[in-house]
Amino acid sequence: MRKIQLSYSIAQQRPKGPALGAALLRNPLIDLLQAVRNQGSISGAARLIGLSYRHVWGQLKEWEQELGQPLILWERGQAAQLSPFGQRLLMAERLAQARLGPQTEALRAELERAFSLAFEDSETAPSDLLTLYASHDHALTVLQEVAAGMTPATVPSRPNLHLDIRFTGSVDAIRALNEGRCQLAAFHTQPFAAAGSLSARTYRPLLKPGTHKIIGFARRAQGLMVAPGNPLRLNELRDVVSTRARFVNRSRGTGTRLLLDELLAQGGLAAESLMGYDRDEASHAAVAQAIAAGEADVGLGTLYAARDYGLGFVPLTDERYLLVSLKSALEQPAMLKLLALLRSRTWQDTLNALPGYATDHCGEVAAMKRLLPWWD
Repeated sequence: MRKIQLSYSIAQQRPKGPALGAALLRNPLIDLLQAVRNQGSISGAARLIGLSYRHVWGQLKEWEQELGQPLILWERGQAAQLSPFGQRLLMAERLAQARLGPQTEALRAELERAFSLAFEDSETAPSDLLTLYASHDHALTVLQEVAAGMTPATVPSRPNLHLDIRFTGSVDAIRALNEGRCQLAAFHTQPFAAAGSLSARTYRPLLKPGTHKIIGFARRAQGLMVAPGNPLRLNELRDVVSTRARFVNRSRGTGTRLLLDELLAQGGLAAESLMGYDRDEASHAAVAQAIAAGEADVGLGTLYAARDYGLGFVPLTDERYLLVSLKSALEQPAMLKLLALLRSRTWQDTLNALPGYATDHCGEVAAMKRLLPWWD
């Protein structure tokens, strides 16, 4: 077993952002392998990461000696290629990064929160903290970044909000709210599911009129994430079953697994008819990475995740991604700041620019039956 050590850096502000799919935790060897794979040459990889050819060549030789296996196929006159071991190393690390993405993002946010206290001075108002348990969603991560950078110019008189996001399944998120572990929860559901649907039967016992309030957030596209070009021509779940495509599922208790079960029931398909129904991953990113690595053919996920990993996407349904809070928490300062941000033009333009997302009653506090048509 190889030893792993983690590190982090502190910058004045977060950079605008690397390419889609960039890892939250960085490793120079993995970055170099990815660069060689993308550029097809050592010199191209060196230019991409800003190092000399001689330095990169020397590093690769040192890593090969340390690991005891070749990383690059060294053939004169031929484009540089990763060795089979190098390919396995890169794919294993990327899959681990995708699986740990929600926890890594939460850790980064907590470190930023901790260091922000050290940088605050007497002229800076302390930030409010709002703990949110949520189904994994990229838009929430972006919201967290926007909230952390709020200024009076962004949202008048409502600066400094820290969202402490704990990603979990939709069902577990609402349970966390009911158990007092957070002030806000987030879940997703089909907007036009019937009153007797699986979604209705699952969520209704967890929500109580008069106690909870629904807050509109976003509408997002969910569908089949497939290999680029959709080589198996998978256009619906029935095709996944008939072709015996390798499916990768989401974890129990997640809204996406609930959505899958609902779509299977609507199509008259049995769960066991999906080859891979019992194989699950904790996030959309982990499902997408498994497909990108060739370990699976298809999975249910968001358009954003598919685009992030260069995959094809077959839309199946739009769904509402909603926030829910206790009615008694709506007047808390942190909650008022969040509602102001959600209603701001700054945030709504940001959300609408994300692939597969659109604002949907964003920041509107509503009764159950208004945003959950199956409630009655």
